[in-house]
Parts: sequence; structure tokens; C-alpha cells
Amino acid sequence: HIHVHVPLNTYKAIHTMPHAGAEALKGEGNAFFKAGSYQEAIDKYLAATKLDPSVPAYWSNMAACYEKLGKYEEMAEAGRSCIKADRTFVKGYFRLATAQKALNDLEGCVKTLESGLAVQSSNADLKQMKKDLIELQRAEQVAAYCTKANEQLQNGDVVGAYKTLDLASRLDAGNPDIQALTKRVKPKYDAMEAKRKANLTGPEIAKEKGDDAYKQAQFETAVEFYTKALDALKKSGQGQSELALKAYANRAACYKQISNFDGTISDCTAVLEVEPDNVKALIRRAQAFEGVERYRFALQDVKTVLAMPFQKVGKTNLDLCNGMQHRLHRTVAQLKSMDSA
Repeated sequence: HIHVHVPLNTYKAIHTMPHAGAEALKGEGNAFFKAGSYQEAIDKYLAATKLDPSVPAYWSNMAACYEKLGKYEEMAEAGRSCIKADRTFVKGYFRLATAQKALNDLEGCVKTLESGLAVQSSNADLKQMKKDLIELQRAEQVAAYCTKANEQLQNGDVVGAYKTLDLASRLDAGNPDIQALTKRVKPKYDAMEAKRKANLTGPEIAKEKGDDAYKQAQFETAVEFYTKALDALKKSGQGQSELALKAYANRAACYKQISNFDGTISDCTAVLEVEPDNVKALIRRAQAFEGVERYRFALQDVKTVLAMPFQKVGKTNLDLCNGMQHRLHRTVAQLKSMDSA
């Protein structure tokens, strides 16, 4: 016996040789495709996949035929089979994505394109299609906002319409539909705002200015405005009014942001004197007590919150307080052992 050594790649080539019959059928399918006989071409490609389902080109060509016939469900199926046959054959992702876009499954389409780009990140067709798609999604969202703003305007909800248009303009500032609607909404909104502000008292104006500064993360400026509002309210004997409590709560939030723990504690205390079960104030004060190492006071506030009904506290606050309680218990235990050491 003569033993012949066959190199591995030659061995692989023999075993992955295309199926002659299937290749012949593909050739006939290609001829039909060129002649515009798409259904006949599909039959040939389908016959080829029966002989060898592992060749992605048969499925990809079939998908192209379905696209010509406008049969996008079938095109998507052929695209999926193409990817299954060979995950590295990028054309498969493009075929499936094209079908999904035609079926208006934009979310699925983006996912398919991302899977394809994970295989070949530089593929120009997939990149371009993804870019177009994101643009399309954005345009749809803007159109939906415009429709909503229009309905709100019809129903006399000027403030709602103004807010919706603000969201829309963040997506597409120069959009003519948004601009046209804003021209109708803004004068009405401005007139309503002017009227509302004309009826505001000095403290109300100061508090609103504080809120605006807070939203822009200008905490020191916000503190000044809240202080101005509170000084005026205290002067007129309204130091415990609803407006005053809001100003205290918001000033406490500012103090927390700039790590002025004593300020946070005293403002939260002012709120809690009037509303002893104000969850936000209790949590904020507990965090500030922890910040100045008054752990037992912090624990007391946390326990007060944890003793309240779940509906009042809510899951987020409950989780936060449970976490704090564990941490504070540990700290207090450590301090006790140090004291007794």
C-alpha cells in the first residue's frame, strides 16, 4: 500500500465542493432571473436548496426574486435561510433587512443591520441602509409629534402642544411642519404665560426663577432665588404655606447637590414640621445626616420611611432605604465595637 498524505486544505476543498446538480439549477435560475421570469427562477433556486441547503447564494438569489415580485414575507424567509446557511455571508443580512423595511418592521430591520455589521463593520450597503433607517425612524417620530401637537391645539391644550413641539424640535429643529405649528402655538402660549406671570406674586416669581436655575444645574443661583422667596413668605406670615414648603424642598435638593449637608438638614426639617410623613424630605435628610456622620439620626429617618405603607413609598425609595438601613446598621455596629474597645 502506498499511503498518500492529503494536505488539509485540499481535503476541505474536496468536501466542500459545490454540488454539481445544484450548481446547474442555480445557472438555470440565473438565466430566468435575467429574462425577468422571477417565479421560474425561484423554482430553480428552491430545487437547488433541496440538493444543498448550505449554499447561501441560492437563498440570496431567491430573496432577490421575491423582492422583484413584491413578496416581502417570502423574501424575509429566504433572507433568514440565507443567514442560517452561512452567518458570514453579508448579503443575507442585507436581503432580510430590505424585506423588513418593506414590511415596516423598522426595529427588526435595525437589529438585522447591526448583526450584519457585527460580521463586517465596513460594509457600505449595510451602513448606508442603517443611516437611512435611523433617519426614517426620526421622521416618523417627528410626524407623530406633529399630529399629537395638532390634536392638543384643537382641544385647547396650548401648553401640551407647546411641550410636544419642543420634543419634536429636539429631533429635527429646521422641520417646516414643526415651524408652521410653532407659529400657531407660540403666540397663544406666550400670551397665556404672560397672563399667568402677571398674576404671580413676588415669591412665586422668585421660586420659578429658582426652578429654572435648578434645571440648568445652576444650584447656587437657584439657592439665592429660593431664599428670596422664603424670606418674603416668612415676612408675610406664610412661612409654612404650600409654596414655602416647595421652596424649602427644592432648596434642600440644591444644598444636597453642592454637599451643604447642614442646609439640607435644616430645610428638610422645615418641611417635616408641617408634613411629618414627607418621604422625599425624610430620605434627603437621612442622606444628609449620613453625610455629617450623624448615623443614628439617619437610621431614625430611614426607619420612619420603611414603616410607611408600600403604596406611599414606592419600590425605588423602598430599595434605597433598605440599602441605607443595612449600611447604617453596619456603621453603627462598627462604631459601638470601637467605643467599647
